[in-house]
Amino acid sequence: MLLKSKILGEGDHTLIILHGFLGMSDNWNSYAKKMITYGFKIHLIDQRNHGESFHSYDFSYKILANDLKLYVDHYNLNNFSIIGHSMGGKTAMMFSNLFPENINKLIIVDILPIYYKNNYENILKSLKKLDLKNISSRSEAMSALSDSFPDPLFRAFLLRNLFRKNEYELAFRIDLDIIYYNLREIEIALPKDLFFDGETLFIKGDKSDYIDDQKMVLTRKQFPNSKLVNISNAGHWVHAENLKDFIEETLFFLKS
Repeated sequence: MLLKSKILGEGDHTLIILHGFLGMSDNWNSYAKKMITYGFKIHLIDQRNHGESFHSYDFSYKILANDLKLYVDHYNLNNFSIIGHSMGGKTAMMFSNLFPENINKLIIVDILPIYYKNNYENILKSLKKLDLKNISSRSEAMSALSDSFPDPLFRAFLLRNLFRKNEYELAFRIDLDIIYYNLREIEIALPKDLFFDGETLFIKGDKSDYIDDQKMVLTRKQFPNSKLVNISNAGHWVHAENLKDFIEETLFFLKS
């Protein structure tokens, strides 16, 4: 099945963007709207089990990479660049290993091809506990999650997945059971023989602990033509927390 997407701009430079865990293409609207003014045509993609795309219990980074291959073949995309954030970054890295031939440049945001033990399980459990039959608005859902997630920005991010199923009932676009079932596949390390020698930029938020020099040792062997930049005043959601510097760094890399 074909992934859902939003295509913005008419520029000559094709840029594919892959969101992270529990994210969706809409998370990248602000960035995309800025980048199309610099001559980019941007494909904001919903990965399987996220956003408007289809749901399936079949889930691995190889499967996600093949989803993307089907998408680029469908649209006959060539000489494109990819930005992948978090889970989307792992998809992008796997894709670059399997299908390197048409990639111009690769940008990986605050993730490495290693195993991460995150708090995703607690996040999913909290979302599953929401009694949506008795919650009639997004603001009520925000209040219901306040004890679990004090940060209102993070709560708002999670609740972007809510939609109005009918006049009286809210529902999640994502299938929480499917994602919970595949949690280990999301956390897993990519194969150690992963390799891509194209131009690659790793971006780290300076408040995030996902990337450090020690963790980069193996990654530099897998991506020998890579460099790492640090963006200040940003955590894991770099593009949302410091959009200005994120645009500056990615634009410089993509245009150079």
